[in-house]
Amino acid sequence: MRRGVKGAVMGGVCAVMLGGAGYGAYNFVSALNGDGGTGGGPAVVKSGPPSSTEVKETAAKFFAAWEKGDASTAAAYTDFPEAARELLTAYGGDAHITDVHITPGATTGTTVPFTVKATVSYEGKTRPLSYESRLDVVRGKTSYRPLVDWQPSVVHPRLQKGDTLMTGESATPPIEAVDRDGKVLTPEKYPSLGPILDELRKRYGEKAGGRAGVELVIRHAGAEAGGEEETGGTGETGETGADTTLVTLAKGRPGKLHTTLSASAQAAAEGAVEKYADSSLVAVKPSTGEILAVANHRDDGFDAALLGERPPGSTMKIISAAALIDNGLTTANGPAPCPPSAVSESQTFQNLKGLTPDEHATLSDSFARSCNTAFVKFADEVEVDTLTKEAQERFGLGQNNWRIGVPSFDGRVPAAGGSDTAAALIGQGQVQMSPLNMASVTATAMTGAFRQPVIVPLGLDHREPARARGLSQSTVQQLRAMMNRTATSGTAAGVMSGLGGNIGAKTGSAEADGQAKSDSWFTGYRNDVAAAAMVQDGGHGIDAAGPIVASVLRNAG
Repeated sequence: MRRGVKGAVMGGVCAVMLGGAGYGAYNFVSALNGDGGTGGGPAVVKSGPPSSTEVKETAAKFFAAWEKGDASTAAAYTDFPEAARELLTAYGGDAHITDVHITPGATTGTTVPFTVKATVSYEGKTRPLSYESRLDVVRGKTSYRPLVDWQPSVVHPRLQKGDTLMTGESATPPIEAVDRDGKVLTPEKYPSLGPILDELRKRYGEKAGGRAGVELVIRHAGAEAGGEEETGGTGETGETGADTTLVTLAKGRPGKLHTTLSASAQAAAEGAVEKYADSSLVAVKPSTGEILAVANHRDDGFDAALLGERPPGSTMKIISAAALIDNGLTTANGPAPCPPSAVSESQTFQNLKGLTPDEHATLSDSFARSCNTAFVKFADEVEVDTLTKEAQERFGLGQNNWRIGVPSFDGRVPAAGGSDTAAALIGQGQVQMSPLNMASVTATAMTGAFRQPVIVPLGLDHREPARARGLSQSTVQQLRAMMNRTATSGTAAGVMSGLGGNIGAKTGSAEADGQAKSDSWFTGYRNDVAAAAMVQDGGHGIDAAGPIVASVLRNAG
């Protein structure tokens, strides 16, 4: 939308400040709601969850006022009336949505699903709008009255706190994004690409040569019209919140935007992540750094594939092994004993259950079997910043300077002392990665050269890529041998079975945020495709992330 179009902030600071007042506000509007006393004695105070009758009646009153465009009355039936009024006012104002008809579905407990059918009208152009949403009814904390539990998603399921709704001329022209072979990429066919295509449109719509149309959009919190690339101290990690188009009233002329994506790899990735909740994957082309696929399967819509920040578990051992070799502490065929436990700074580290200790193990043995204690034993021999330097100087991580074409997280390997040094060697502690980061790590280990991943060509807007010196040929040969052994006879062998060609892999699992179940991590390569996946609460690497990566490596070509 143009900068002059006013947007209503949904659920912003005022909602927080008025949270307590929201419940008490019902004392003032009780007569309006028809559920307060009129002077005949003290009102009966109810407690506990709202009854079925209260849920249905409250929802009906809220719906009736919303349909009439009476934002103030509708908001008075919620527990945050000020925030609700702003959004509902914008719904009929800035968004130009009229003729609202709401059909409630079958109530389940305190939840009421419903369908909205309406019309979007702007400067003589009209289009129908239809969607499904839901609301919950709660009891007011101070008024004890049944109230709609206010969330922006009540008004539309894709709205989040701080978002706005508006209709008008789009901020940027639409794009027709095509893959590396000229095949059109759409969010309908490749759902994971929806937010990425929105961001690409925001950044490159004008460069692609299109013409703006008229749309109903969600303007996300912090978004600015025009789509300037963020280049602050965090590279492209900032989520600028590109507009999400809900209805197109007048089509613009899309400009063609060439991406590095592969339709076949993207299709394989979409199918693979669909089998596991909270899963994410990125595939890259090691010889060029080009991103071939990005896929997420998450209810929250977060792009964890590019922006996730999670401990990578034992997939970090690729960097750790490289650091041990580069600093002369051991070699692939050198000693790396695997005791049953290891102590660092009074913290005891264990191996995964069932792993047989081996005091005569080599680094290759311990890598292929994913022995934690073997790596922890080196904690006293490495410097506090050894891993940090290896990650930055060899693998291009952690300097917040990647320019892939859309927002991304560039990895974090801080110089941490104490037991965090040992934890970092096995991908725990303060180390944070995304599937994009680990796919890039795998590509660097495979080729020896760090090539910053990209999703649109650097020349499109003259971006300067991040740089790193990469790995020596000797280190590369040792890493590839260890990763190949892991894929053919180590912890990844079962998952990678049947994959021909030049293959390698590393499994991982990581405990995060006090989870009862670990995150599942897996990264691998086959010929000129490297892929990494993470499944939150997925268990061991071979349980969830492994099958995702193997499927993509098998079908990406």
